[in-house]
Amino acid sequence: MIDSQMISPVGQLLSDDQILETLHKGLDGKFHNQRVLALIPDHTRSLPLPFLFRAVVDVLRDTKQLDFMVALGTHPPLGEESLNKLVGITAEERATIFKHVGLLNHAWDTPSALTSLGVIEQDEIKQIAGANWHSSLPNEVDIRINKAALEYDHIIILGPTFPHEVVGFSGGAKYLFPGISGADMINATHWLGALAAVVGTIGIKDTPVRAMIHAAAERVKSPLTLVALVVEGKGLSGLFVGDHLSAWNEAAELSAQRHIHWVQKPFHRVLSCAPAMYDELWTGAKAMYKLEPAVTIGGEVVIYAPHLDVVSHVHGKYIYEVGYHILPYFLNDWERFRNIPLGVLAHSTHLRGSGVMENGIEKPNVRVTLASKISAEDCARLNLGYLDPSKVNVDEWKNREDEGILYVPKAGEILYRLKP
Repeated sequence: MIDSQMISPVGQLLSDDQILETLHKGLDGKFHNQRVLALIPDHTRSLPLPFLFRAVVDVLRDTKQLDFMVALGTHPPLGEESLNKLVGITAEERATIFKHVGLLNHAWDTPSALTSLGVIEQDEIKQIAGANWHSSLPNEVDIRINKAALEYDHIIILGPTFPHEVVGFSGGAKYLFPGISGADMINATHWLGALAAVVGTIGIKDTPVRAMIHAAAERVKSPLTLVALVVEGKGLSGLFVGDHLSAWNEAAELSAQRHIHWVQKPFHRVLSCAPAMYDELWTGAKAMYKLEPAVTIGGEVVIYAPHLDVVSHVHGKYIYEVGYHILPYFLNDWERFRNIPLGVLAHSTHLRGSGVMENGIEKPNVRVTLASKISAEDCARLNLGYLDPSKVNVDEWKNREDEGILYVPKAGEILYRLKP
């Protein structure tokens, strides 16, 4: 059920007053004297979080306790200064007017921070995966979640919905799994997404991974409310408050209208500019995910990220060990890779894109070239092309769509797709 919603006309954004009105209508007075936890994204997602943080704190001023937890998944934890910056407050404000509000990190790899809600057995995994089931999927999935989240009277999820490479559309219960879950759910969902492939997943609402996430969310007995955001530019074009299924469904429908750019012809070269909020290739790879469906076979995506110098703070060791490859590369030699975390293998296939193996030779559909601070030697080791970012003249890429060349100034959120 939707408790409150607001949608802007195409080309416009919701005003601050409209956002506040929608939040008040959906949340005000519903959590009196309760302990409430709000789940929020980290800095790798676009949304006006500083404004929303202050607004939610004000609307929920009658709660007994209000804390915010960053649903990191496996992203690195944020230090105190970064937490303050994320929600737009100073250290002084945190110590004074916001001293009653907690700012917490999720810890996916700390066993003592997690608790199990049960297990998804193999039969259910097969049913969820359907045609995408493969023996490389785990026989069972332990549904582990941050146990601190279950100590609250109510959980509020506050986050944006965009086309997403693993789950179809982000947001909603994804902030529980994998947002504040353990490694089993993180690895299983991402590998199932890899088996379904980016092109067969991204921008599609009903996907196997979304079904697995919702199956796990059914085990969460804590009451849930979703504040689902549809972000355009620096503001909101949609805001939905309600149960996590209804609010996410509405947000995904609107995201499909606002975040998918349909093109008449595929491009053979793309300069896909990864914004600074993607500070490692683990997230910067979105500059490939969102473009692959609109690139011709044999074409090239250049991920232009002159600021980027890290593959992954958490998973770099494994990524350098296996490199970036198409899905059949791993499945055809599974015994060699079965001990690599499935989430890492999934990331590898997502960045490398679709393709086939022919006579033992890997043939990706799209060439991926990295123009960043990651060296040419490292790119070769990772099985990626290299381009010196200092040699990139951005102006030379602009306004050449008629030639099959596309320039994307802020890649990672808008999905480009070829019209049927």
